[in-house]
Amino acid sequence: MLELQRTIAKEVSINGHGLHTGTPCKLTFKPAPDNYGIRFIRTDLADLPEIPALVDFVVDISRGTTLGIGDIKVHTVEHVLAAIVGLQIDNIKVEINGIEPPVTDGSTKLYVDKLLEAGFKVQETPKDYLIIDEVIRYQNEAEQVDMVALPLDSYRLTVMVDYQNPALGSQHTGLFDLESEFVKEFAPARTFCFLSEVEALANQGLIKGGNLDNAVVIVDREVSSEQLKELQTKIGLKDEIRIGKNGFLNDKTLRYKNEPARHKLLDMLGDLALIGAPLKTQILAARPGHKANVEFAKSIRKLYQQKKLVKKYQHLKKEGVVFDVNAIKKILPHRYPFLLVDKIIHLELDKKVIGVKSVTANEPFFQGHFPGQPIMPGVLILEAMGQTGGILLMNTIPDPTKKLVFFMGMNNVKFRKPVVPGDQLILEVEFVSVKSRYVVMKAAAYVDNNLVAQGDFTAAIVDRENQPD
Repeated sequence: MLELQRTIAKEVSINGHGLHTGTPCKLTFKPAPDNYGIRFIRTDLADLPEIPALVDFVVDISRGTTLGIGDIKVHTVEHVLAAIVGLQIDNIKVEINGIEPPVTDGSTKLYVDKLLEAGFKVQETPKDYLIIDEVIRYQNEAEQVDMVALPLDSYRLTVMVDYQNPALGSQHTGLFDLESEFVKEFAPARTFCFLSEVEALANQGLIKGGNLDNAVVIVDREVSSEQLKELQTKIGLKDEIRIGKNGFLNDKTLRYKNEPARHKLLDMLGDLALIGAPLKTQILAARPGHKANVEFAKSIRKLYQQKKLVKKYQHLKKEGVVFDVNAIKKILPHRYPFLLVDKIIHLELDKKVIGVKSVTANEPFFQGHFPGQPIMPGVLILEAMGQTGGILLMNTIPDPTKKLVFFMGMNNVKFRKPVVPGDQLILEVEFVSVKSRYVVMKAAAYVDNNLVAQGDFTAAIVDRENQPD
């Protein structure tokens, strides 16, 4: 796999109509600097608004993947993204003067051809691979979707589809080497749909740019000649449509025996580009679709963001430690004698954190609490839980080093057992809700798996320069 980031050497353009909206547009690929990523730029709007190709900006997945910020949207971006990541391009500007990229022939081939025409420029910055070192799974039992990402020192995708249709059957495919397989074996795979879906899509105001030159229609029900004529009129086709003998409208010939499965892999490749980083993993997917792809991408992107945060603060990798005390000091403003977290041993961004505080006889508060019978003050146990919760806020604050977290309230606080020298506090904190500048967390402290304290915290996030006197 490539070691350095790359962009394209020159700009190239492609014209056409969108698959669902039917609107005409011109799409232009332009070179971009290191670490720019992939961004869609609406050149038909004032101020040329940009939408990063990240799963955070997905606003619709009904019949394709739509990105948006407010009222500004770009529909059906998965084919463009598949072409970009399939060619291992890291940084690129995708200028578009409409709301949906050209559907071309329903595959990514024409996009790939244009990008190959543009050529590549190797950049100076190393690729920031997300190395999957744990199993990540997504399941939707109702829709029989199952996806899993496994550790692997390369990028492989395997897809299985099964629509219980004789014309399609059960199909599977696998992409094991982007450089040698993507352009010839997957880029030309076209989009497909079932005949039973076509009328419903037309009634929803979709597939306005669809025709038999940019989609394969699979016949999955009986239909009369009169119904076919009505359907032809409804979707605005000039050419006559007929039931083919091979299970496809107008006897369309597949480019590959398993072309539908290959196109599903293309869609998934494009949707997973929204993670925002090149991957080193093996992904196995059964019956994927845009909804599942996006949910899976969200899980993996969260892992990517967490790894970036850990790498930012924890320079020395330690077994079983997410952040040591030196990393914690870079995140929290607290110092001796009020830093009450020694290390973080577990972190799930936006969800849960586990910290450790080893209580020794040298703690300064034992001098007065109490002489001859040292007991850790309950308020300091709460403070330790609060500081641990502060680590959990990192992903909700753009720059944690410029913020402070103040307690606004504590509810349901209970102390179960005393904490004494020699005890090791395990501090578990989970998010309950996050609203703008306020957060609610549920916390608990354990010693030897025994609950010693618990409580619900409400906190405010404020700028450091605005802290109270």
